[in-house]
Amino acid sequence: MTAEDFTSTIISFLPFTPNEQQAQVAAALARFCARSSGCSDDRVFILNGYAGTGKTSLTGALVKALALCKIPTLLLAPTGRAAKVFAAAAGAPAATIHRKIYKHAIAGIPGHVGTRDNNLDHGVFIVDEASMIPAADRNSDLLTDLIQYVFSAVDCRLIFLGDTAQLPPVGQSISPAMDPAVLRNMGLKVSRATLTDVARQGAQSGILAAATRIRRIMSAVQQGIAVDLKLPINGYPDLSVVEGPDLPDLLDNLYRRDGVDQTIIITRANFAATECNRGIRLQVLDREEELAPGDRLIVAKNNYFWTRSVKGLDFIANGEILQITHVGPAEVRYGLRFATVTLAPIDSPSLEFTAKIMLDCLNGPAPALDSESLQRLYQGITAQIPPENIAKTLADNEYWNALQVKYAYALTCHKAQGGQWANVIVDLSYIPPQETSIEFLRWLYTALTRATRHLYLISPPPTLLS
Repeated sequence: MTAEDFTSTIISFLPFTPNEQQAQVAAALARFCARSSGCSDDRVFILNGYAGTGKTSLTGALVKALALCKIPTLLLAPTGRAAKVFAAAAGAPAATIHRKIYKHAIAGIPGHVGTRDNNLDHGVFIVDEASMIPAADRNSDLLTDLIQYVFSAVDCRLIFLGDTAQLPPVGQSISPAMDPAVLRNMGLKVSRATLTDVARQGAQSGILAAATRIRRIMSAVQQGIAVDLKLPINGYPDLSVVEGPDLPDLLDNLYRRDGVDQTIIITRANFAATECNRGIRLQVLDREEELAPGDRLIVAKNNYFWTRSVKGLDFIANGEILQITHVGPAEVRYGLRFATVTLAPIDSPSLEFTAKIMLDCLNGPAPALDSESLQRLYQGITAQIPPENIAKTLADNEYWNALQVKYAYALTCHKAQGGQWANVIVDLSYIPPQETSIEFLRWLYTALTRATRHLYLISPPPTLLS
């Protein structure tokens, strides 16, 4: 199939007539994916698409066109929630990067045994939410491992989809997978395209109007131009302002109407999320006990221990949301509090498993168990163990491998990134009136664009509204 024919096939699967920019990107993707002579010999394509520009629809059309042309394709995302959103948008299965490329790690020991073999020769790998993929940190280098996995097979191509206006990975100033210079320094030939024009289908959306305004202000600030941040509220039925005292009633109504899984609060800090979660459980869900069946928890650290014997569940990923189905006994060991519970992923309720969780992490203000508590646990477990046996002892110890989890009714923006909810409530209390730093703008843009139906702003400063 020629690139021109491939372009026509992609466009035929779009649910709307593309604008000029979308048609040009469709043609660029066709040249990249087609195997006919004269087409691109690049191996990586970066598609940066801002909110409302049609990137999701274009990707879904590309996946259908690849399937029609019998080109093997694999969809990936950094987190389980992002993979679920990607699969629904593309109409094809999607997996997390970790689950696809890594062999099982030894429980309790940082890192991985190694990457799996890539058996998908001549394949196209499409990675959504690529702005979340970190480069090297102290434990791993997910970006390098992914690239090595993909290109270990014959004639593969890699497409990174993302939005560079969103937050970069934690602790990094850029999104390395979305930066052509980073990839070229790794010896890769790179194509790129950017979608900036908001599609007509989103023209009446207040959520997209707010996101677009933030993005434009971000661009001005990066150029050194001083601009006041004003969010368009009036005239948009999908935008609302909520004062703090009204939040419990709002949550009660949304939970009853749409379900707990369709509503999320996004905060700027972990301690704020902890306080919100405590208030929601007490004032909205009427749960005075520390744990109850039906409680939703988000995993704060990858865990390979508790799913060893669970078919269909390789490991429990950082950012995965679980629901408690049964609460067992609590206990104190090594100066820390633990509870035994039965859990299931909210997306796969049949995959139940029993695990210990760390209650100190559940209620603490930090995103995971603090280093002092972790060191105390380590010393308590290994105090009488010969050095040569410590690794195996930790690998098999259920307390060392207890799940680190937080309540999942309110999340920080990094935890929410990659997910979508019908109702998103963004906590803007205590925001300085004239805050326009790039960090804050990225945070706000990422938070707002998690909403698919209605966006609520909690106690925003009056100067933020127009």
